[in-house]
Amino acid sequence: MGGQEQQGRDTVIVGWTVYAPPGTLLRTTDKARVRGVVCEITGEPGDWGRSPFTGTHGPVQFAADRVTG
Repeated sequence: MGGQEQQGRDTVIVGWTVYAPPGTLLRTTDKARVRGVVCEITGEPGDWGRSPFTGTHGPVQFAADRVTG
C-alpha cells in the first residue's frame, strides 16, 4: 500500500496505564480489553509488591496501546 492511499491515513496510538488487581498474571504477548477496546500490552507489567507499612499487596501496572491507521 502506498501512494495516495497511504497519504490519506494517519497513525494514531491511544495508550492507557492500567492498574490490575494484585496477582494478575500478564505477558507482553497478551491483549487486554480497556474501556471496551482490545489493546496490546506494551512493555513488562510491573508488580507493586507489598506495602512495607500495611503489608497489603499493591496492583499490577501495565501499559496498553491501540494503534490505528
